[in-house]
Parts: sequence; C-alpha cells; structure tokens
Amino acid sequence: MSYDSMKNIILVVWLSVVAIGGATSQALDVEALAGDRQEPIRLTYKIIDGDTLDMILRYPPDYKKSKKYPTFVFFFGGGWNGGTIKQFEPQAAYFASRGMVTVLVDYRVKNRHQTTPYEAVADAKSSIRFLRSNAKQLNIHPKKIVASGGSAGGHLAAACGVCPGLDQAGEDLSVSSKANALVLFNPVFDNGPEGFQHERMGERWQEISPAHNITADAPPTIVFLGREDHLIPVSIAENYQAKMEAAGARCELFLYEGAGHGFFNNYKYDGKFYTLTVRETDLFLISLKYLKGEPTI
Repeated sequence: MSYDSMKNIILVVWLSVVAIGGATSQALDVEALAGDRQEPIRLTYKIIDGDTLDMILRYPPDYKKSKKYPTFVFFFGGGWNGGTIKQFEPQAAYFASRGMVTVLVDYRVKNRHQTTPYEAVADAKSSIRFLRSNAKQLNIHPKKIVASGGSAGGHLAAACGVCPGLDQAGEDLSVSSKANALVLFNPVFDNGPEGFQHERMGERWQEISPAHNITADAPPTIVFLGREDHLIPVSIAENYQAKMEAAGARCELFLYEGAGHGFFNNYKYDGKFYTLTVRETDLFLISLKYLKGEPTI
C-alpha cells in the first residue's frame, strides 16, 4: 500500500492534552482505538512549541485485543535536518505481518522546526515513553520495545538505548524511555572530535554520542553498514561493536560489500540489501523471543 493511499484510510485519533511546561503529555481516547485495527492508526504523541508530532501504528493482521505485542519503532534518517516518516514503511509492513506492532515516528528536524539534534533525541525518547505509558491501551508489551532507524535516525534509536538523560523537560521520568533492543542501519554512533558532525553537538557532545555512553546494560543490538559508506566509516562500527562486547553487551555487526549509505532502502530496485537486512533482523528478533517461526522473506 502506498503512503498516499494509506493517508486516505488512516484513522486519525484525536487526543486530549494536559499542559506540562513547554510540551504536552497525551491522554489516549480509548474509544477511538476500539475495533480490529486492520488499518494504520495515526496518533499525536507530543505537542511542543506549537509543533504537533505524530506516529503511525500498524497492527498484525490477526490482531487480538487480549494480546500484548512486541513493538518495533522506526526513526527516519536525514542528518537531523529533514527526512520523511515514510522511509521505513516497507519494513514496518513486513514486521507487522510477522506479529509486531510497528510504529513510524515523526520528530523535529532543522529544516522544518529550526531545531538541533538534541531536540530530535528528546522527541525520540518522548515517543518511547508515550508508547510505554499507554502500553495497555495500545496492546504493547512494555518490555519488548525495539528502537530502529537509519543514519541520524539510527543515532536516535541508539541514543534511546544507551544515552541517559536528554529527556523532554516536564515528562514523567518514572516511565522509562529506554528501548529493550536496537536495530541500527548505518547509524551515527560517534559524535566525538573524530566523529560525525561533531561541531553541531557543542560542549555537551559526550551526552549525545552513543559510542561514549556504552555500559553493561546496553540493549542487545544489531548493526547494518555498507563497506562503501562515505559518511560512516567501517572502523566506527567496528569500534562500537568492540566497546559493546568489552562491556558485556550483545552487538552483532553485518558489513556489506558494494553498499553505500542508505543501502538498506533498495527495495525499490533489486531489493537485495533490503531483503538481506530484513531477514537478519527477523532472525535477531527470533533469538530474543520477540518473534516465532521462520522469517517469511
């Protein structure tokens, strides 16, 4: 289903809001969520400085209201400058078919909101907290939330796994914004002096750099990177994996010959790398007991 077609059938769920500082927390309209959820659902998870931030949820075709589902959250890439919520539509559709709730998240970027990477990370963490806060109504398993993304979106997902703090002021910090597992596509790992766009991070760069915040309780992680990526050197990913393993955390790294930045999106062409990365992700989630059976791709 195309995104344009999907927009015509999305159920828009209007939310009541309660002001907290410059942002608002969202209370779900439970009645609006009733039904078989066979079509994608658009929810507002955050309103801040006049900006409304939405997410699109897709449920498994055999959705049962009595079940709690593992959940797969996707953050688009675009250098924290732009990007589109549509980026991970194919992956979201596949993993919904495998029995997960999948979530495409919008967040603030420089071109649309005149913001920095710090606001993008705060939004990502808000989205995880929103899902966990409303896990019962959304039929989400609160201890099986996977964060994923590509490039800058991969950075957001990684930050939701390993970077403490950077939460939106005024939110209920008793609800964790930490993902339980990470699936990262050519992610920005290192924002240090030798890392990606260090100058944008300012003096607080260590807070926002995943490579500088790895601890033993880092979530199990799988990473996909092309060997010809002109933005993320292979050495950065290998160093990240080494740090994870030294800390006692699980990190699988897959490197692909002949692949550059954004290689995993090639479902529009021959589909080779899209298929390879989706299948490896499926196997990874099976190993975590988030999925059952064999991959269908």
